[in-house]
Amino acid sequence: MASLDQAVSTFERNLAAQTGKAVAEWVNLVQAKGFEKHGQIMAWLKADHGLSHGHANHVAKRALEAAAPRSTDDPAAHLFEGDKAALRPLYDAVVAFAAGLGGDVEVAPKKANVSLRRRRQFALVQPSTRTRLDLGLNLKNRAPVGRLELSGSFNAMFSHRVRLETPADFDAEVQAWLAEAYGEAG
Repeated sequence: MASLDQAVSTFERNLAAQTGKAVAEWVNLVQAKGFEKHGQIMAWLKADHGLSHGHANHVAKRALEAAAPRSTDDPAAHLFEGDKAALRPLYDAVVAFAAGLGGDVEVAPKKANVSLRRRRQFALVQPSTRTRLDLGLNLKNRAPVGRLELSGSFNAMFSHRVRLETPADFDAEVQAWLAEAYGEAG
């Protein structure tokens, strides 16, 4: 039985033989049209160029893959694209400190934030605006004081929030609160 790669290669050779254009040429045509949706691409290829459903589907997938931003080994990179890029050093400092609290710290990037967990989630780092990271903390028996405010509408899963704008804001006081939240999650 042929491998998947061999089957795809054969499929693409058949497309080129039937249409006179290689997949790369079809992808270029699709990109020149500016389509952004799979269904739009398929409809155009089938209606205007007579491609079969299978060939149109394959070209549409390849065109969208080619147009997609390249993935990175950094699962949190998407949080710091564009105007939030300046917050990355602050984020790195918070996560490095948290990871240094113990070998059981799990850093789990999500769509809009990064969870810090142990046995339970103890913190959350979120680039909330282009100039501010919010650090959510679970501190059961700690009264709000100064920069350590109640989480309010920030995130109901956390008892407190600290607003951070510069690496200097992540000082010994905030680090102590993060360490305390880590300890409570054990």
